[in-house]
Amino acid sequence: MMTMTLVAMDTTIVATAIPQVVSDLGGFSLVGWVFSVYLLAQTVTIPIYGKFADLYGRKPILITGVVVFLIGSAFSAAAWNMVSLILFRALQGLGAGSIGATVNTVAGDLYDIKERGRVQGWLSSVWGIAAVVAPALGGVFAEYASWRWIFLVNLPIGAIALTLLMRDLHENVERRSHRIDFAGSGLLLLSAGMLIFGLLQGGTAWAWLSAPSIVVFAVAVIAAAFVVVVERRAAEPIMPPWLWGRRLTGGSFIATIAAGLLVIGLSTFLPTWAQSVLGLDAVAAGFVLATMSITWPLASSISNRLYLRIGFRDTAFVGALLAVAAGVVFSSTAAHSGVWQPVLGSALMGAGLGLITTSLIVGLQSTVDWSRRGVVTGGVIFSRFLGQSIGAAIFGAITNSVLAHRLTTAPSNIRGQVPHAVDGVSRALKGGHLPSSAQVFLRTAIHASTHAVFVGLLVAGIVTTVALLVLVPRRFPTLATQAPTVEAVAQPPV
Repeated sequence: MMTMTLVAMDTTIVATAIPQVVSDLGGFSLVGWVFSVYLLAQTVTIPIYGKFADLYGRKPILITGVVVFLIGSAFSAAAWNMVSLILFRALQGLGAGSIGATVNTVAGDLYDIKERGRVQGWLSSVWGIAAVVAPALGGVFAEYASWRWIFLVNLPIGAIALTLLMRDLHENVERRSHRIDFAGSGLLLLSAGMLIFGLLQGGTAWAWLSAPSIVVFAVAVIAAAFVVVVERRAAEPIMPPWLWGRRLTGGSFIATIAAGLLVIGLSTFLPTWAQSVLGLDAVAAGFVLATMSITWPLASSISNRLYLRIGFRDTAFVGALLAVAAGVVFSSTAAHSGVWQPVLGSALMGAGLGLITTSLIVGLQSTVDWSRRGVVTGGVIFSRFLGQSIGAAIFGAITNSVLAHRLTTAPSNIRGQVPHAVDGVSRALKGGHLPSSAQVFLRTAIHASTHAVFVGLLVAGIVTTVALLVLVPRRFPTLATQAPTVEAVAQPPV
């Protein structure tokens, strides 16, 4: 949990202090890369760390990831311009890639099926607490100390995590030589990296149908084809063909990708809608979204009672139905809706995602032995991040196109008072110098663009539901209890 705290705090604490970072380092046009390069490095390395955890054990991979993350944090705190900060954030991302997947794998090693749901609730609670605490902490650092402390605060947390890991986590790993799949690793990094890079840049740095976009996605597809060929011949493949070839794992991965759209769609656009349309301040808007961060770990912690009775697939199906209900709540919002409506939607979405993600992770972990648990868990986490990247591209394109259309069709009496470009809408509303008619128009335009995203959430919830019913088998063939390979001090053998 201490290790997971490093990753959980990172994004929100950095976002809060970005104005001060730009004021100090400059490079406003590169701000997006502070987040994008971190997400890119983190996502593409997850499957590789998962495989290495199976080959060499969880402990060395997890400790390596934490050390790399802390080195990246220390260098980020010492950044002298925006380019150096982006490079060091990439280093942070390379470390973060090992943390999420490997921590969840260790949880699968230490606890049996009955307990894993509760433990996943503990891990999810870390994200819920970070969603509330990290923005406030980042604001305090930026206002009263220095933005550099948003990275330096990772060092004491990481030191505690490393101490606990080295002292209390013990593994029984068979030491033997392995044939590292360098070709598969490189091609997988290239394919996943180009795909996510294209999704992050498409519609912003270049048009979706432009030459750069076509080239990037073509490289991703070609590299993916080579991954398939190489992995079939590799002695110890990084991405074993059975991961996507089996209906159970492949279907669960696809359902997880769809669920990733739900995560990013709500967390990215709900705060803006709450502030710009409902008129809430930043703190209140953050608490509206934090409702999801509260119900997610609660649902995760009680999921074991549900999946032990009705099974893993049906538990995830119940979660998908809750996500659809949340989509209905959000898609029925109006510009004059009460605060209770987005709060209810967030609560339903968090509960749904808690059931979906926990049941699929625990369910897949229960179908494989220790030597495959890392690669399976890494596949689930990678699928979720890939879904978030796809969702960011889709929902970003939707909101930008709707808002741009509203601006170009503004009434003639206010056309000269409202911005012509999408990027200027937020600044115009915060400036406070617009006449009331122009403010009403912009708020209505933002609501229209965000409402389109809310409808997209409903569609994503339906897609997740259908994927679970059609692609994921109802029964997960769980393995019998095996001899423990991992234990912790004061933790009884599994």
